Amino acid sequence: MAKVNMSLDHQDADSAGMAVRAREQRRHQWRDFATVVGLAVVLLAAGPFVFGAYLLNILIQAFFFSIVVVTVDILWGYTGYLTFGQSAFFGLGAYAAGLVFTHGGFSAASVALAVGVAIVATVAVAGLVGWLSFYRGASPFFATVMSLVLPLVLSQLLLSGGVWTGSSSGLTGFDTFDLPLNAWYWIAGAALLIVATLAWLFVRSDGGRLLAAIRDNEARCSYLGINTSLIKIVLLIVTAVIAGLAGFGYGSFSGVVAPELSGFVLGTQLIVWVALGGRGTLWGPVIGSLLINVASAYLSSSMPFAWQLILGAAFVVVIVLLPQGLVPLLIRPFRRFTTGAAAAPVLIERAVRASHELAAGEPALQMSGVARHFGSLKVLQGIDLNANGGELVGLIGPNGAGKTTLMRCMSDGAERSAGTVALCGSDIGEFPPDRCVRLGLGRKFQNANVFETLTVAECLRIAGTIVERPSFFRRATTLSLPPYALEVVRTTHLDGKLGAVTKDLSHGEQQALELAMVLALEPRIVLLDEPTAGLTKVERTQIGNVLAALAHKYGLCCLLVEHDLDFVAEVATRIVVLHQGRIVMQGNFDEVVNSELVKTIYAGSAHGDAAAAQREAT
Repeated sequence: MAKVNMSLDHQDADSAGMAVRAREQRRHQWRDFATVVGLAVVLLAAGPFVFGAYLLNILIQAFFFSIVVVTVDILWGYTGYLTFGQSAFFGLGAYAAGLVFTHGGFSAASVALAVGVAIVATVAVAGLVGWLSFYRGASPFFATVMSLVLPLVLSQLLLSGGVWTGSSSGLTGFDTFDLPLNAWYWIAGAALLIVATLAWLFVRSDGGRLLAAIRDNEARCSYLGINTSLIKIVLLIVTAVIAGLAGFGYGSFSGVVAPELSGFVLGTQLIVWVALGGRGTLWGPVIGSLLINVASAYLSSSMPFAWQLILGAAFVVVIVLLPQGLVPLLIRPFRRFTTGAAAAPVLIERAVRASHELAAGEPALQMSGVARHFGSLKVLQGIDLNANGGELVGLIGPNGAGKTTLMRCMSDGAERSAGTVALCGSDIGEFPPDRCVRLGLGRKFQNANVFETLTVAECLRIAGTIVERPSFFRRATTLSLPPYALEVVRTTHLDGKLGAVTKDLSHGEQQALELAMVLALEPRIVLLDEPTAGLTKVERTQIGNVLAALAHKYGLCCLLVEHDLDFVAEVATRIVVLHQGRIVMQGNFDEVVNSELVKTIYAGSAHGDAAAAQREAT
């Protein structure tokens, strides 16, 4: 008892120490943030008194372009969606100003109308493009192709608009805001500073880390109950509105709008600016786009026939020698600020939700007549299987028996060719994995399926997204987990590596992390596909104790695919044997392993002994 108390006191001391370090690091980070923002404000305020009219004019335009660059970096650098279409939304906003002010005159009402048109048009187009790009089954390549088509189609529509859109000449000479150059400089600069600051707070927040999770492993996000398609559609709409408002500002300032503002060339330039500045750093693309716009303006006037060649050569050199971009190298002393590193949160235990409650005697999992066909190949045929809470069912069978396919049918409604599957009393129909997870399912894959660029704490927090909605503008100082997930973390000593990047963990630690992520969902049904593959004997023992506790102590329904029959014998309460896509036998371990049927399946002979079956399965 004294040892237990000493252990608890040691954990409390560690938690208190981590909390102090977290608060100290956050104070330093906010101080750095305030320093950078303060410096930007000083430069913004002093600009009109330092720069000439020509440079001010270039910087104002560059500010509006940089706002769009921020949206491109969020979509491409943080979410992994390579898009050439943000120029189309920028052009929509610019033409909203040009068309309304040209054909309706300039007034307070027309300004409100133009802003409204810019917002409505970008929302409508982005919603349609997002739905076409991210519907279930669409590949990332298709989404990129859609973003390529958008500016081409929009440019052609503007060119075909005749007098109304100005065709290839665009719209010029319309009345707009009568503001001095310094006022435009402050307005555009303040808009960029606000957008960049909000974006920085967002990508560093707990909610913003979802973007990096989608970029790293979208499939795992779906199996954590996260609707990635909806997130990407909403994100595209929000960034489209921001790009559209930037375009409105550009058109209002310049008094000239042309089809090139919505074209493919500008969309490509935005990608180049992000790559040169430093993809996925936010401040890198902002600084890079400002420098490139200013340099381009001066080079185009002094070297009209060579400046594009110079910039193209610079792009190739930077991409080859500095694939992370130029600006991250220049601002390496501020890495603590730019990378968004955070102190590890304090682990706390949370009570399990009273969700997915089962009626008396109702199985947690019900499968009836489940089949899976690939043309004439019948992988599963007429599977009928029930499993209850508190059971740990071992699914065994030779390679090719259909075990992993059966798990896919349990966790994805589109995987079945026939039959029904009910999770906690709810038929999954053709639900995608994220909907199945919300019905009480958790799935661990055979190979560790985690987020490689995130820390252990970030992975665990993202895993609990559907349980606790994360903040989109701050990071929590605590990390709450259900007791069984907390037990996995502490048993495997991951609680001492919460700040470690996942790709730096050992194979066994990654396997344990994925299991903890699945359990953070608070599932009622847990699918485990060879959870001990590649683990040491000690690690297998640790995981075995945890799995046994899931069923016996916490009453979860667990289904385990495993070839190590020694391990299955230690933890399973029931064995189900699959062979050639059918359930051929089920019962307790001794009944199954010692049966003549299983000996025949594994050993290839009706006279093989149980040891031969065990050697073949292992």
